[in-house]
Amino acid sequence: MTTERPYIFLVKITLFALIISAVPLSQIVLEISPFWMLLFFIYWLTYFSAKGRFFLALILGVLVDILHGDILGQNALALILSGAFIANVKQSFFVSNLSTQQVYVFVASSIYLGFFLLVHTLIQGFNFSYYLLLTPLSGALFWPVVRLLLSKCKH
Repeated sequence: MTTERPYIFLVKITLFALIISAVPLSQIVLEISPFWMLLFFIYWLTYFSAKGRFFLALILGVLVDILHGDILGQNALALILSGAFIANVKQSFFVSNLSTQQVYVFVASSIYLGFFLLVHTLIQGFNFSYYLLLTPLSGALFWPVVRLLLSKCKH
């Protein structure tokens, strides 16, 4: 895989993220698991420069909405806003050590979770599992594995 073709790499990691998201697990593990599409999109956003990042975030978010049967646009809005945060700190993120990158991933996952829960609460009321609040932490903990795995796939 060469870095001259970032969109092909994005398609591959999108399919991988959708497959990981669709794996049947117990309810608690599903609620604690990180936002896989966000983690893979953060990697792609950081290590590739391409045009139309937010439009791609919209499409990826709608794909996740369709996969999980969520409100259409809920994940898309959250992915766009988290991607905007990562795009703002991209230079710092790229040169940071792993623990600092984990903090950035935690903040991006918290933004994602905040807007996800905001839309969910406005539409369906305040009925969600509190295990969902551990998702940003699990995203930050899984970031080194995702980064290592995708860096091996990129080369």
